[in-house]
Amino acid sequence: MKIKINWGTGIVIAMVLFMIFILSFVYKSLTPEYTHELVSEDYYKDELLYQEEIDKLNNAVKLDTKITLNNSDKGINIKFPENLEYQKVEGTISFQRYSNSNLDFVKSITLNSNQYLIPDSILVSGKWIVKIDWNYEGKEYLFKEGWFY
Repeated sequence: MKIKINWGTGIVIAMVLFMIFILSFVYKSLTPEYTHELVSEDYYKDELLYQEEIDKLNNAVKLDTKITLNNSDKGINIKFPENLEYQKVEGTISFQRYSNSNLDFVKSITLNSNQYLIPDSILVSGKWIVKIDWNYEGKEYLFKEGWFY
């Protein structure tokens, strides 16, 4: 027995296969594995403060030496400019993951030298958005960079 498929049946089969293909992508996008999180819960409020952020970034650009990040076996080492008195540096360091907001954390800056270590125990390998919002002698600075650990 030979099965004959005419052009009408072929079109219907092609449409059904295409719909199954599209629906499989819709199903995968709705599973909990692919969460769709906002970068910030208060993005409207953050937008209003954006000019202040730009001013802080410009202040940081004018520094003679910049903040540097280095990966080590102990974690991420953050090195502040050596020409500053480290006791006068105040602020916060925030680490943000776009892929999982549950991993985000914020540390307050308390320096014993011009270096600050983020320990390996609280870091997960991958891309982090590092944001260091700090002030020195009344002037505010901001360092923002994507960093792979």
